[in-house]
Amino acid sequence: MQVAENFSLKQYNTFGVDVKARKFISVSSKKELRDVLQQAYATEIFVLGGGSNMLLTQDVDKTVIHINISGIELISENNEEVILKVGAGENWHQFVLYCIEKGYGGLENLSLIPGNVGTAPVQNIGAYGVELKDSFKSCEALRIQTLEVETFNNEQCEFGYRNSVFKNKLKGQYIITSVNFKLSKKNHELSTSYGAIQAELDKHNIKKPTIKNISDAVVNIRQQKLPDPRELGNSGSFFKNPIVSETEFKKLQQQFPEMPFYAVQANQIKIPAGWLIDQAGLKGYRKGDAGIHKNQALVLVNYGNASGQEILELSKEIQEKIYQKYNIKLEAEVNIF
Repeated sequence: MQVAENFSLKQYNTFGVDVKARKFISVSSKKELRDVLQQAYATEIFVLGGGSNMLLTQDVDKTVIHINISGIELISENNEEVILKVGAGENWHQFVLYCIEKGYGGLENLSLIPGNVGTAPVQNIGAYGVELKDSFKSCEALRIQTLEVETFNNEQCEFGYRNSVFKNKLKGQYIITSVNFKLSKKNHELSTSYGAIQAELDKHNIKKPTIKNISDAVVNIRQQKLPDPRELGNSGSFFKNPIVSETEFKKLQQQFPEMPFYAVQANQIKIPAGWLIDQAGLKGYRKGDAGIHKNQALVLVNYGNASGQEILELSKEIQEKIYQKYNIKLEAEVNIF
Protein backbone atom coordinates (compact mmCIF):
# COMPACT_ATOMS: atom_id res chain seq x y z
CA MET A 1 0.00 0.00 0.00
CA GLN A 2 1.48 3.33 -1.09
CA VAL A 3 0.76 6.32 1.17
CA ALA A 4 1.84 9.93 0.59
CA GLU A 5 0.81 13.44 1.64
CA ASN A 6 0.54 16.62 -0.44
CA PHE A 7 0.95 14.35 -3.47
CA SER A 8 0.94 15.60 -7.08
CA LEU A 9 -1.69 13.92 -9.27
CA LYS A 10 -0.14 15.12 -12.54
CA GLN A 11 0.91 11.57 -13.51
CA TYR A 12 -2.44 10.15 -12.40
CA ASN A 13 -4.78 12.09 -14.72
CA THR A 14 -4.55 11.92 -18.51
CA PHE A 15 -5.03 15.69 -18.88
CA GLY A 16 -1.72 16.06 -17.02
CA VAL A 17 -3.17 18.75 -14.76
CA ASP A 18 -0.85 19.44 -11.83
CA VAL A 19 -3.09 19.42 -8.76
CA LYS A 20 -2.24 17.97 -5.36
CA ALA A 21 -4.00 15.49 -3.11
CA ARG A 22 -4.05 16.11 0.64
CA LYS A 23 -3.37 12.38 1.11
CA PHE A 24 -2.79 9.72 -1.56
CA ILE A 25 -3.20 5.98 -0.94
CA SER A 26 -2.84 3.30 -3.63
CA VAL A 27 -4.58 0.02 -2.77
CA SER A 28 -4.03 -3.32 -4.49
CA SER A 29 -6.66 -5.52 -2.82
CA LYS A 30 -10.17 -5.42 -1.38
CA LYS A 31 -8.67 -5.90 2.10
CA GLU A 32 -6.45 -2.85 1.72
CA LEU A 33 -9.42 -0.88 0.41
CA ARG A 34 -11.51 -1.86 3.44
CA ASP A 35 -8.64 -1.00 5.79
CA VAL A 36 -8.32 2.46 4.27
CA LEU A 37 -12.04 3.12 4.40
CA GLN A 38 -12.15 2.10 8.06
CA GLN A 39 -9.57 4.72 9.03
CA ALA A 40 -10.75 8.02 10.42
CA TYR A 41 -8.83 10.01 7.82
CA ALA A 42 -10.87 8.39 5.05
CA THR A 43 -14.14 10.06 5.96
CA GLU A 44 -13.69 12.34 2.96
CA ILE A 45 -12.46 10.30 0.01
CA PHE A 46 -11.87 10.74 -3.70
CA VAL A 47 -11.68 7.51 -5.70
CA LEU A 48 -9.21 7.46 -8.60
CA GLY A 49 -8.84 4.79 -11.27
CA GLY A 50 -6.90 5.29 -14.48
CA GLY A 51 -7.33 9.07 -14.33
CA SER A 52 -9.01 9.23 -17.75
CA ASN A 53 -12.42 10.74 -18.44
CA MET A 54 -11.94 13.31 -15.71
CA LEU A 55 -10.91 16.94 -15.33
CA LEU A 56 -9.47 18.12 -12.03
CA THR A 57 -9.96 21.87 -11.62
CA GLN A 58 -8.39 22.33 -8.17
CA ASP A 59 -6.38 20.59 -5.45
CA VAL A 60 -8.17 17.61 -3.90
CA ASP A 61 -8.51 18.36 -0.18
CA LYS A 62 -9.42 14.74 0.55
CA THR A 63 -7.89 11.30 0.83
CA VAL A 64 -7.40 10.11 -2.76
CA ILE A 65 -7.75 6.33 -3.01
CA HIS A 66 -6.08 4.97 -6.12
CA ILE A 67 -7.63 1.63 -7.13
CA ASN A 68 -4.76 -0.61 -8.26
CA ILE A 69 -6.41 -4.05 -7.97
CA SER A 70 -5.03 -6.29 -10.72
CA GLY A 71 -5.66 -9.77 -12.09
CA ILE A 72 -7.50 -11.59 -14.89
CA GLU A 73 -9.24 -14.80 -13.85
CA LEU A 74 -11.04 -17.39 -15.99
CA ILE A 75 -14.40 -17.99 -14.30
CA SER A 76 -16.01 -20.39 -16.78
CA GLU A 77 -16.00 -21.38 -20.44
CA ASN A 78 -17.67 -23.66 -22.94
CA ASN A 79 -17.31 -24.14 -26.68
CA GLU A 80 -19.00 -20.84 -27.47
CA GLU A 81 -18.03 -18.32 -24.80
CA VAL A 82 -15.85 -17.47 -21.83
CA ILE A 83 -16.42 -15.45 -18.66
CA LEU A 84 -13.47 -13.49 -17.27
CA LYS A 85 -13.16 -11.70 -13.93
CA VAL A 86 -10.90 -8.67 -14.23
CA GLY A 87 -9.44 -6.51 -11.47
CA ALA A 88 -10.53 -2.87 -11.45
CA GLY A 89 -6.94 -1.65 -11.68
CA GLU A 90 -6.14 -3.42 -14.95
CA ASN A 91 -5.39 -1.06 -17.83
CA TRP A 92 -8.33 -1.20 -20.26
CA HIS A 93 -6.41 -1.37 -23.54
CA GLN A 94 -3.96 -3.96 -22.21
CA PHE A 95 -6.95 -6.08 -21.20
CA VAL A 96 -8.46 -5.74 -24.69
CA LEU A 97 -5.14 -6.86 -26.22
CA TYR A 98 -5.12 -9.83 -23.82
CA CYS A 99 -8.56 -10.83 -25.12
CA ILE A 100 -7.48 -10.44 -28.75
CA GLU A 101 -4.44 -12.65 -28.12
CA LYS A 102 -6.65 -15.33 -26.51
CA GLY A 103 -9.18 -15.15 -29.36
CA TYR A 104 -11.97 -13.75 -27.18
CA GLY A 105 -14.33 -11.48 -29.11
CA GLY A 106 -16.56 -8.59 -28.06
CA LEU A 107 -14.20 -5.80 -27.01
CA GLU A 108 -12.16 -5.28 -30.19
CA ASN A 109 -14.04 -2.08 -31.14
CA LEU A 110 -13.13 -0.62 -27.74
CA SER A 111 -9.38 -0.80 -28.37
CA LEU A 112 -7.13 2.06 -27.25
CA ILE A 113 -9.71 3.68 -24.96
CA PRO A 114 -7.75 5.20 -22.06
CA GLY A 115 -8.43 4.31 -18.45
CA ASN A 116 -8.83 1.24 -16.29
CA VAL A 117 -11.32 -1.63 -16.19
CA GLY A 118 -13.00 -0.53 -12.95
CA THR A 119 -14.18 2.80 -14.28
CA ALA A 120 -15.39 1.41 -17.62
CA PRO A 121 -18.87 0.38 -16.34
CA VAL A 122 -19.40 3.74 -14.61
CA GLN A 123 -19.20 5.48 -17.96
CA ASN A 124 -20.48 2.56 -20.07
CA ILE A 125 -17.57 3.29 -22.39
CA GLY A 126 -18.26 2.91 -26.07
CA ALA A 127 -16.77 3.40 -29.52
CA TYR A 128 -17.47 2.46 -33.14
CA GLY A 129 -20.93 1.04 -32.56
CA VAL A 130 -20.08 -1.05 -29.48
CA GLU A 131 -20.60 -0.33 -25.79
CA LEU A 132 -19.24 -1.99 -22.67
CA LYS A 133 -22.75 -3.19 -21.71
CA ASP A 134 -22.73 -5.49 -24.79
CA SER A 135 -20.10 -7.75 -23.16
CA PHE A 136 -20.72 -6.92 -19.50
CA LYS A 137 -21.81 -9.80 -17.28
CA SER A 138 -21.58 -8.31 -13.77
CA CYS A 139 -19.34 -6.36 -11.44
CA GLU A 140 -18.39 -6.49 -7.80
CA ALA A 141 -18.54 -3.20 -5.94
CA LEU A 142 -17.71 -2.36 -2.34
CA ARG A 143 -20.33 -0.26 -0.62
CA ILE A 144 -18.46 2.52 1.17
CA GLN A 145 -20.95 2.86 4.02
CA THR A 146 -21.05 -0.83 5.01
CA LEU A 147 -17.74 -2.15 3.53
CA GLU A 148 -19.75 -5.04 2.07
CA VAL A 149 -19.09 -6.28 -1.47
CA GLU A 150 -22.20 -6.47 -3.66
CA THR A 151 -22.71 -7.85 -7.17
CA PHE A 152 -24.48 -5.87 -9.90
CA ASN A 153 -25.72 -7.58 -13.06
CA ASN A 154 -26.23 -5.88 -16.41
CA GLU A 155 -29.80 -4.84 -15.70
CA GLN A 156 -29.01 -3.49 -12.23
CA CYS A 157 -26.30 -1.24 -13.69
CA GLU A 158 -28.99 0.63 -15.69
CA PHE A 159 -26.63 1.30 -18.57
CA GLY A 160 -27.40 4.17 -20.92
CA TYR A 161 -25.43 6.27 -23.39
CA ARG A 162 -22.19 7.01 -21.47
CA ASN A 163 -24.19 6.42 -18.33
CA SER A 164 -24.90 3.94 -15.53
CA VAL A 165 -26.44 3.71 -12.09
CA PHE A 166 -22.99 4.54 -10.67
CA LYS A 167 -23.13 7.98 -12.26
CA ASN A 168 -26.63 8.70 -10.96
CA LYS A 169 -28.51 7.41 -7.92
CA LEU A 170 -25.56 5.38 -6.59
CA LYS A 171 -22.91 8.00 -7.34
CA GLY A 172 -20.25 8.09 -4.62
CA GLN A 173 -21.72 5.12 -2.75
CA TYR A 174 -19.76 2.23 -4.29
CA ILE A 175 -16.23 1.44 -5.48
CA ILE A 176 -16.02 -1.16 -8.26
CA THR A 177 -13.34 -3.76 -7.46
CA SER A 178 -13.74 -6.18 -10.38
CA VAL A 179 -15.75 -6.69 -13.58
CA ASN A 180 -16.96 -9.90 -15.22
CA PHE A 181 -17.13 -10.07 -19.02
CA LYS A 182 -18.90 -12.58 -21.26
CA LEU A 183 -16.90 -12.93 -24.47
CA SER A 184 -17.24 -15.10 -27.57
CA LYS A 185 -14.74 -17.83 -28.48
CA LYS A 186 -15.96 -18.34 -32.05
CA ASN A 187 -18.61 -17.04 -34.46
CA HIS A 188 -17.79 -13.53 -33.27
CA GLU A 189 -20.36 -10.81 -34.01
CA LEU A 190 -18.17 -8.26 -35.75
CA SER A 191 -19.21 -4.62 -35.97
CA THR A 192 -17.60 -2.88 -38.95
CA SER A 193 -20.26 -0.47 -40.18
CA TYR A 194 -19.67 2.39 -37.74
CA GLY A 195 -17.16 5.14 -38.43
CA ALA A 196 -14.22 4.40 -40.71
CA ILE A 197 -13.62 0.75 -39.76
CA GLN A 198 -14.80 -0.70 -43.08
CA ALA A 199 -12.77 1.84 -45.05
CA GLU A 200 -9.69 0.94 -43.01
CA LEU A 201 -10.25 -2.76 -43.70
CA ASP A 202 -10.77 -2.07 -47.42
CA LYS A 203 -7.54 -0.08 -47.51
CA HIS A 204 -5.68 -3.22 -46.42
CA ASN A 205 -7.79 -5.45 -48.71
CA ILE A 206 -9.19 -7.42 -45.76
CA LYS A 207 -12.31 -9.27 -46.92
CA LYS A 208 -12.90 -11.58 -43.95
CA PRO A 209 -11.76 -9.65 -40.89
CA THR A 210 -10.75 -11.25 -37.60
CA ILE A 211 -11.16 -9.62 -34.19
CA LYS A 212 -7.48 -8.64 -34.42
CA ASN A 213 -8.10 -6.98 -37.80
CA ILE A 214 -10.93 -4.97 -36.22
CA SER A 215 -8.78 -4.02 -33.23
CA ASP A 216 -5.87 -3.00 -35.47
CA ALA A 217 -8.22 -0.91 -37.63
CA VAL A 218 -9.63 0.88 -34.57
CA VAL A 219 -6.14 1.52 -33.19
CA ASN A 220 -5.02 2.96 -36.54
CA ILE A 221 -8.06 5.22 -36.77
CA ARG A 222 -7.74 6.43 -33.19
CA GLN A 223 -4.00 7.09 -33.52
CA GLN A 224 -4.61 9.17 -36.64
CA LYS A 225 -7.33 11.24 -34.99
CA LEU A 226 -6.55 11.26 -31.28
CA PRO A 227 -3.44 12.47 -29.45
CA ASP A 228 -1.56 10.13 -27.11
CA PRO A 229 -2.18 11.38 -23.53
CA ARG A 230 1.45 10.58 -22.70
CA GLU A 231 2.52 13.17 -25.28
CA LEU A 232 -0.35 15.67 -25.20
CA GLY A 233 -2.65 15.80 -22.18
CA ASN A 234 -6.26 14.92 -22.99
CA SER A 235 -9.14 12.76 -21.86
CA GLY A 236 -10.44 11.54 -25.20
CA SER A 237 -13.88 12.76 -26.22
CA PHE A 238 -14.77 15.68 -23.97
CA PHE A 239 -18.44 15.97 -24.99
CA LYS A 240 -21.23 13.47 -25.53
CA ASN A 241 -22.77 13.28 -28.98
CA PRO A 242 -26.08 15.11 -28.51
CA ILE A 243 -29.35 13.25 -29.07
CA VAL A 244 -32.36 15.17 -30.35
CA SER A 245 -35.89 14.28 -31.39
CA GLU A 246 -36.76 13.67 -35.04
CA THR A 247 -38.77 16.89 -35.07
CA GLU A 248 -35.81 18.90 -33.79
CA PHE A 249 -33.48 17.21 -36.26
CA LYS A 250 -35.72 17.97 -39.25
CA LYS A 251 -35.59 21.65 -38.33
CA LEU A 252 -31.81 21.49 -38.08
CA GLN A 253 -31.57 19.60 -41.36
CA GLN A 254 -33.45 22.34 -43.20
CA GLN A 255 -30.82 24.83 -42.08
CA PHE A 256 -27.82 22.46 -42.22
CA PRO A 257 -28.61 19.80 -44.87
CA GLU A 258 -25.09 18.35 -44.72
CA MET A 259 -25.35 17.57 -40.99
CA PRO A 260 -24.43 13.90 -40.34
CA PHE A 261 -26.66 11.83 -38.08
CA TYR A 262 -27.38 8.37 -36.68
CA ALA A 263 -30.82 7.03 -35.80
CA VAL A 264 -30.54 5.74 -32.22
CA GLN A 265 -34.07 4.50 -31.61
CA ALA A 266 -37.63 5.63 -32.20
CA ASN A 267 -37.75 9.42 -32.39
CA GLN A 268 -34.11 9.83 -31.35
CA ILE A 269 -31.33 11.12 -33.59
CA LYS A 270 -27.66 11.31 -32.57
CA ILE A 271 -25.54 14.10 -34.03
CA PRO A 272 -21.69 13.95 -33.93
CA ALA A 273 -20.52 16.62 -31.51
CA GLY A 274 -17.13 16.77 -33.22
CA TRP A 275 -18.80 17.80 -36.48
CA LEU A 276 -20.71 20.59 -34.73
CA ILE A 277 -17.54 21.95 -33.15
CA ASP A 278 -15.60 21.65 -36.40
CA GLN A 279 -18.30 23.41 -38.43
CA ALA A 280 -18.37 26.19 -35.85
CA GLY A 281 -14.76 26.86 -36.85
CA LEU A 282 -13.29 25.78 -33.52
CA LYS A 283 -11.08 22.83 -34.52
CA GLY A 284 -7.49 23.74 -33.61
CA TYR A 285 -8.61 26.74 -31.52
CA ARG A 286 -6.24 27.48 -28.65
CA LYS A 287 -6.43 29.69 -25.61
CA GLY A 288 -3.12 29.69 -23.75
CA ASP A 289 -2.17 26.06 -23.12
CA ALA A 290 -5.79 24.88 -23.32
CA GLY A 291 -6.96 23.98 -26.81
CA ILE A 292 -9.07 21.95 -29.20
CA HIS A 293 -7.12 19.29 -31.05
CA LYS A 294 -6.27 20.06 -34.67
CA ASN A 295 -7.36 16.61 -35.93
CA GLN A 296 -10.37 15.89 -33.73
CA ALA A 297 -12.61 18.71 -32.58
CA LEU A 298 -14.17 16.54 -29.87
CA VAL A 299 -10.90 16.38 -27.95
CA LEU A 300 -9.72 19.16 -25.64
CA VAL A 301 -5.99 19.15 -24.93
CA ASN A 302 -3.44 20.49 -22.49
CA TYR A 303 -0.46 21.82 -24.43
CA GLY A 304 1.68 21.83 -21.31
CA ASN A 305 0.73 23.94 -18.34
CA ALA A 306 -3.00 24.55 -18.65
CA SER A 307 -4.89 24.42 -15.39
CA GLY A 308 -8.05 22.38 -15.05
CA GLN A 309 -9.97 25.63 -14.64
CA GLU A 310 -8.63 26.96 -17.96
CA ILE A 311 -9.70 23.76 -19.75
CA LEU A 312 -13.12 24.01 -18.10
CA GLU A 313 -13.52 27.63 -19.22
CA LEU A 314 -12.64 26.59 -22.79
CA SER A 315 -15.30 23.86 -22.67
CA LYS A 316 -17.90 26.39 -21.54
CA GLU A 317 -16.93 28.69 -24.42
CA ILE A 318 -17.47 25.80 -26.86
CA GLN A 319 -20.85 24.97 -25.32
CA GLU A 320 -21.97 28.57 -25.65
CA LYS A 321 -20.92 28.85 -29.31
CA ILE A 322 -22.60 25.56 -30.26
CA TYR A 323 -25.80 26.61 -28.53
CA GLN A 324 -25.78 29.95 -30.34
CA LYS A 325 -25.23 28.33 -33.75
CA TYR A 326 -27.34 25.16 -33.49
CA ASN A 327 -29.54 25.64 -30.42
CA ILE A 328 -28.00 22.39 -29.11
CA LYS A 329 -26.69 22.03 -25.57
CA LEU A 330 -23.49 19.99 -25.51
CA GLU A 331 -23.08 17.88 -22.38
CA ALA A 332 -19.65 16.99 -21.02
CA GLU A 333 -18.76 13.31 -21.20
CA VAL A 334 -15.79 13.96 -18.95
CA ASN A 335 -16.41 14.06 -15.18
CA ILE A 336 -15.48 17.48 -13.83
CA PHE A 337 -14.21 17.84 -10.27
